[in-house]
Amino acid sequence: MSSTKYILGVFDDPDDLMHGIDKLQKNSVSIYDVYSPCPIHGIDAKLGIKDSRLGYAAFMFGCLGGSIMFSMVYYMLTHDWPINIGGKNFFPIPNFVPVTFEWTVLWTAFGMTFTFFFATHLFPGRAPRVMDLRATNDKFILAIDARINGAHDDITNLLKEAGAVEVKHNERKYVSYE
Repeated sequence: MSSTKYILGVFDDPDDLMHGIDKLQKNSVSIYDVYSPCPIHGIDAKLGIKDSRLGYAAFMFGCLGGSIMFSMVYYMLTHDWPINIGGKNFFPIPNFVPVTFEWTVLWTAFGMTFTFFFATHLFPGRAPRVMDLRATNDKFILAIDARINGAHDDITNLLKEAGAVEVKHNERKYVSYE
């Protein structure tokens, strides 16, 4: 068995990349991932990537932060240390809105930061997973898992016909910056 783990097609133009995706999908070749220096409109639908659920997580973090702060302010100002100021109510809800809003935003921001790091495995100090360093600059990389897809020569020919500038057989799982 070959030691090749990934076949990388390097493209100069995103239109050629999209044409390459179509060509590979017509020939039942499964695509591992696509690396791009800029967003490409319509590539998510073409690759069958579902919408992100991070919005639900943000909503839950916001609800958690807002309810914790509102509960803290309510407990502190009505039960723990009620202060009668000019005969006003101990529980003035409009006065609690600014601090509750700020804590909602704060918890959402911190929660989404940690969720993003967890979901993408980009913890501080971890080496980045990059197939080809040129994908961060000016090239579009189409990665195909060579262990799942057979006939490496056919895949190489399909990529070249689609407009790939270069086709590489990557033996390591990831290329690091070092």
